[in-house]
Amino acid sequence: MVEAARAFFSAQSFIEVDTAILQVSPGNEAHISAFATSMLDDTGAKSRLYLHSSPEFAAKKLLAAGERRIFSLAHVFRNRERGRLHHPEFTVLEWYRAGEPYQRLIEDCMGLLARTVAAAGSRDLRFGGHVADPFEEPEILTVAEAFDRYASIDLLATLKGSEPDREALAASARNHGIRTIADDSWSDIFSKILAAKIEPQLGHGRPAILMDYPASEAALAKLQDDPRFAERFELYACGVELANGFGELTDAAVQRRRFETEMAERLRIYGEAYPIDEDFLQALAIMPEASGIALGFDRLAMLATGASHIEQVVWTPVQQGTPVK
Repeated sequence: MVEAARAFFSAQSFIEVDTAILQVSPGNEAHISAFATSMLDDTGAKSRLYLHSSPEFAAKKLLAAGERRIFSLAHVFRNRERGRLHHPEFTVLEWYRAGEPYQRLIEDCMGLLARTVAAAGSRDLRFGGHVADPFEEPEILTVAEAFDRYASIDLLATLKGSEPDREALAASARNHGIRTIADDSWSDIFSKILAAKIEPQLGHGRPAILMDYPASEAALAKLQDDPRFAERFELYACGVELANGFGELTDAAVQRRRFETEMAERLRIYGEAYPIDEDFLQALAIMPEASGIALGFDRLAMLATGASHIEQVVWTPVQQGTPVK
């Protein structure tokens, strides 16, 4: 599957890049937890570094330096995550197209699914008793359409004002038996509904593309002409999220504000925050318009082989460490 993916990109004049795992910032999303370490210089002085949660920051620095089409098969690291679909160290296939719209990435996704699944000697994607045909055209639906179809929630009605209507969305969640607490933001409630009611329904029979995420869920994506929505989509198969794609934000000031907001939220929830990579923000200011996407390669391997647990497709799963006293 890896060889098929590399051949897919090579045929389109992509360059494979190998970025540093140690970074000054692991990323700045509130609910992504990192592994930290210390680097010693020749005097014994320590500096804090992190194992990256994605090669994204480094890849965008390369776009700012002039690269046009790049991809990376990177081992990435996320703490607090281990289970059927999560592993603390896993492989991400991430790629970027400078000067091309994010919709182009949907074509990439479908080409990759077809080639890698065929390379695995399979005809379909399977997980949790569900099947999806990777050779079929994907179903494409918006987030608002999915909320209406699978949860009978009018998401657009909660996005009419200058700020999302938290109370209206909370009431809809409670009507579906989804527990909310006073500290839950609109985004928290959105994520709970998405996980409980929407995601399990996506990508049965054929892959699904979930488009037009609300602006509050933009992360590192730019906003559409309708500022309520971001240039973001996710790829699903058999109810499993496989990839997350963006029309990349290139406004460094806006990105800084988003990072600061996310880190304030992380500090509130987890009692810790991560530094902002100033070099990344400087690069972002001169980065060309681009689209980019990250695909969980281990999950794709799971579905292509019918594995029921991610550790069945990881060559050497991470061992449980010794207790910290």
